[in-house]
Amino acid sequence: MQNQANQHLALDSHRAPTGTVIAFDFGEKRIGVAVGDLELGLAHPLAIVSDVITERRFDAIAKLIEEWQPVLLVVGLPTHANGTEHELTRLSRRFARRLEGRFGIKTTLVDERYTSLTASTALREAGISGKKQKPLLDQVAAQQILQSYFDGHYALA
Repeated sequence: MQNQANQHLALDSHRAPTGTVIAFDFGEKRIGVAVGDLELGLAHPLAIVSDVITERRFDAIAKLIEEWQPVLLVVGLPTHANGTEHELTRLSRRFARRLEGRFGIKTTLVDERYTSLTASTALREAGISGKKQKPLLDQVAAQQILQSYFDGHYALA
């Protein structure tokens, strides 16, 4: 009987992680937000946080975290095309540290090069172009970031 219990525990410890993940496409004016599930591995656009006041940004994020109860947060890490860092890279790293510190949820960084371009292309293919893309672009970019994480690419720890 004890052996069966141990086998059951071993199986449980080898199960794939489950739970909700929230991803962020950080920007100085807007933060795109996407959500997905570890078990399904599918990302969906969720929201835009467009307040420039830091406390109000974190209040809006707190509401999303309370509603979705994520087990992991993912933040896109922007760099130049050749991988070198710039000011927004530093700000995104800081944002990720603040998320983890404030909410106590593991936060990981994901290479986000070309996600805005990919998001714009996806929206254009869906028949949304020009100025109509603006309110959707950041959350679709966050979706691209999260899908990259799920697909096992570009995780930077």
